Amino acid sequence: MDLDDTLLDKQLRIGDADREAIGRAQKAGVKVVLATGRMYRATLPYITELGLDTPAISYQGALVKKPDSGETLTHYPVPGDMAMKIIRAIKPYGYHINLYKDDDLLIAGESPESRLYVSVAGVKPIEVGDLEEFLLKERFDPTKVLAVAEEEQLDGISPELKSLFGEKLHITKSKPHFLEFSHPLANKGHALAMVAEYYGISREEIIAVGDSYNDLEMLDYAGLGVAVGNARDEIKDRADYVTLANTEGGVAHVIQRFITG
Repeated sequence: MDLDDTLLDKQLRIGDADREAIGRAQKAGVKVVLATGRMYRATLPYITELGLDTPAISYQGALVKKPDSGETLTHYPVPGDMAMKIIRAIKPYGYHINLYKDDDLLIAGESPESRLYVSVAGVKPIEVGDLEEFLLKERFDPTKVLAVAEEEQLDGISPELKSLFGEKLHITKSKPHFLEFSHPLANKGHALAMVAEYYGISREEIIAVGDSYNDLEMLDYAGLGVAVGNARDEIKDRADYVTLANTEGGVAHVIQRFITG
């Protein structure tokens, strides 16, 4: 299941009903897996809170890692030369950009957009100066690249960028003001399929719950794709079932209806 705006409320907390329902599902033998666009270390507090030992899908599926052993099951970073092209394509617009390296958040410098992102992710960024120069100097493959701007601004450049990069990148929105650039294989659906294979579980046995565009591949892959009641209409239209909103125990409702009874 997704975290932000699905399992988490507006204060980034897990509701009591959802937490208790997840505990019952685990006792019933269900593998509960978090699938989020968040950094891995920004996901860990919720893994600990829920007592999960399943692989965590983070960075939109670019990184799948086991919390108990720290073993990385998959990592699909953005090639460095492609990350450079992303930076150069966005730079003329002046929008804030995040780079991610070794589960660290890299930014050029503090800005209102970086503070907005940090308020959600709860991760302290590392200021590295000009990102293009830093990438040229350090020569690394970022786990993902993220642009932060107003929804209308991102919607304005998204078609151009998707046309520019085509199938070389997976481009999606996790929130209205977050436009994410990942490896073509880095999506929640692909990562979920990998975790299902790891456990020997068929897709027909899987329930996936989400709210946003970056959840679509996951909802499509699962035997039952569920949208929370606060999801956008486009997401609800693709889902097999629409549950209650994230602030109304939507996850708990799904678990009770389809798993524990």
